[in-house]
Amino acid sequence: MSKVITLNDFIIKNQADFEMATGEFSRLLGDISVASKIVSRDVRKAGLVDHILGAQGEVNVQGEDQQKLDVVADEQFIAAFKNGGEVCGIGSEENESFVAFEDETSKNASYVVLFDPLDGSSNIDVNVSIGTIFSIYKRVSPKGTKAVLEDFLQPGTAQIAAGYVLYGSSTMLVYSTGNGVNGFTLDPSIGEFCLSHPNMKMPEKGRLYAMNEGNIHICEPGIKKYIAYCQSSENDYGSPYSGRYIGSLVADFHRNMIKGGIYIYPNTENAPKGRLRLLYECNPLAFIAEQAGGLATTGRQRILEIKPTELHERASLFIGSKSMVEKAMSYLD
Repeated sequence: MSKVITLNDFIIKNQADFEMATGEFSRLLGDISVASKIVSRDVRKAGLVDHILGAQGEVNVQGEDQQKLDVVADEQFIAAFKNGGEVCGIGSEENESFVAFEDETSKNASYVVLFDPLDGSSNIDVNVSIGTIFSIYKRVSPKGTKAVLEDFLQPGTAQIAAGYVLYGSSTMLVYSTGNGVNGFTLDPSIGEFCLSHPNMKMPEKGRLYAMNEGNIHICEPGIKKYIAYCQSSENDYGSPYSGRYIGSLVADFHRNMIKGGIYIYPNTENAPKGRLRLLYECNPLAFIAEQAGGLATTGRQRILEIKPTELHERASLFIGSKSMVEKAMSYLD
């Protein structure tokens, strides 16, 4: 029987391979793990507990109806980061502004975290997979002071770690510190994330595409041509690709990580800059995609090279198997 490697064991074993690794950084990953377990528990009992299922009755900063679990997950992660003492501030998709922690321990911390606490939350009520996405940066403001906006407005190339948690048929935590991608599955019998997908590599090509084709009539001509290519028998496989759109970004991305494919959320007439959040969704997944051998662009520009100008900046996203993203880009002017 092979030895079970827990997330904590893996972090300690590989700490020397990460040049910026410290006990502080390792504890931060541990905080994310603990918060993910709690959110996973709440997600799995959502249908049984009235106060965490359904709409909150409020609209978040993105103009989206908040689900009760959105708020529960957001509060849980913020509490974990605040209590852990390794983070000087956070930026969350659910909050209009960043939160700078004011206690002395936090002000002397080295990191900031940007995260989407519950991606795909509109699918909660119908029991479809959802997820958490996170991104870690080294602060640029002086230690001993409160976090400032500039700590959060860094390009994706400055990320020192990123990851996601998928709450599906099993709960998985996938992350990278810039030395490849590794996936861990939560074993509920022992309450630990265990290494299940070491050194994950995204297939260079696949025959799956994910896009909300209900919006294709308001997309630019190149998108329409690429989707027609996917649906034709004249593509790389000689038969139509399979359309697989879940509507939960983490779930769509994870499927393509395993099987190969492309996910497209383009700009449209109604959203000329795109709709996905650069800091909370695009950057962390782009970091993981590139570390796994994939590609992530706006269709014209590498995601990780965009210099953000606001916390809730939007972007279009073409992400997945390298050859498929390059092919899609070739159809754009």
